[in-house]
Amino acid sequence: MASKLVMIVVIVLDLIAFGLAVAAEQRRSTATIRKDDEDEYNMCVYDSDISTGYGLGAFFLLLASQILIMVASRCFCCGKALNPTGSRACAVILFIFCWITFIIAEACLLAGSVRNAYHTKYRTIFSEQPPSCETVRKGVFAAGAAFVFFTGIISQFYYASYSKARGAFQPYGGEANVGMGAYK
Repeated sequence: MASKLVMIVVIVLDLIAFGLAVAAEQRRSTATIRKDDEDEYNMCVYDSDISTGYGLGAFFLLLASQILIMVASRCFCCGKALNPTGSRACAVILFIFCWITFIIAEACLLAGSVRNAYHTKYRTIFSEQPPSCETVRKGVFAAGAAFVFFTGIISQFYYASYSKARGAFQPYGGEANVGMGAYK
């Protein structure tokens, strides 16, 4: 049977990570081009950098959630073998999809946070062309939030399937061996 405590903690971590990823998308940095006081330099002036912190918070909360699920299920490869049931097959498929969505979500959150933290300062000194004020593209944190959501759902189903396969009914004492009698 799946541990309700583990499932609740994972749901809470995933929901907070999702909320932080959505907040990071809403609070992305924006830049404006201004001249300095002596009118010699064109420079980029950025507003709030809070979305970097939101993105990294979502990154670490999703990481903690994934670690908790993998420790609770012994990463699907350690421990005793699972019973050959439909739940085991479902757990294998969900395990693979859980890791795929996790890696995509983490990549989006980390790339968005790093790109948001990068600020160009002075690009043109005595040139007529304005500097390139680079910011995070719209939708990077939103994609991360979507994959955080998918990872949360898939990891819950994975843990439930894993627990069902681990604790399934085992006839004849649970051994899959051929019964042997005493030799006389």
